[in-house]
Amino acid sequence: MSITDRSPAKGSRDVWLDAAFELLLESGVDSVRILPLAKRLKLSRTSFYWFFKDREALLNALIERWREKNTQGLVRQTEAYAESIVEAMLNVFDCWLDSQLFDSPLEFAMRSWALQSAPVESEIEVADAERIDALSRMFERFGVEPLAANVRGRTIYLTQIGYISMKTREPLEVRMQRIPAYVEIFTGQPPEPRELQRFHARHGYSPPTSR
Repeated sequence: MSITDRSPAKGSRDVWLDAAFELLLESGVDSVRILPLAKRLKLSRTSFYWFFKDREALLNALIERWREKNTQGLVRQTEAYAESIVEAMLNVFDCWLDSQLFDSPLEFAMRSWALQSAPVESEIEVADAERIDALSRMFERFGVEPLAANVRGRTIYLTQIGYISMKTREPLEVRMQRIPAYVEIFTGQPPEPRELQRFHARHGYSPPTSR
């Protein structure tokens, strides 16, 4: 792409895509249309076509970005280095606390979109299967037999999707207090203090000191 294609008068592909994501999150997929986007960005409508063939191409790009952000983000966390299944589980829990790894509002918006679009519903089904499979493989790496690994993976995943679908909101302190119990329920092992300390540190959390 030439420099002129990326001029301020036209924006950029990412600028249009970012604005489309904002509209998707705010008002649903029906609001993601070229004219409202152009007005939002204060760009000409024709500049949109420098980067996308049509609205359908833009929607396909939204799906692709969601796939990379949430599905691949979760899969990468299941494959991250861990010395124990507990540490591996905490790596996955990073997704639920760090929107750079997994964007929960985006996940909710995509699942809402799927209610009115069969192709998007199919994308969701594929993503669900891929994510559960990644969680199952994580358990198998630590010696859990395949059926039990799959059941554990499904339990973890469906629990979190329930959180997202119900728009459950928990203060960080409440979520952190519950995480050791979740880890033990999902893995059968309680986390060691040092494992929790590392987890807390990477999320900038300091547990309240007991009196």
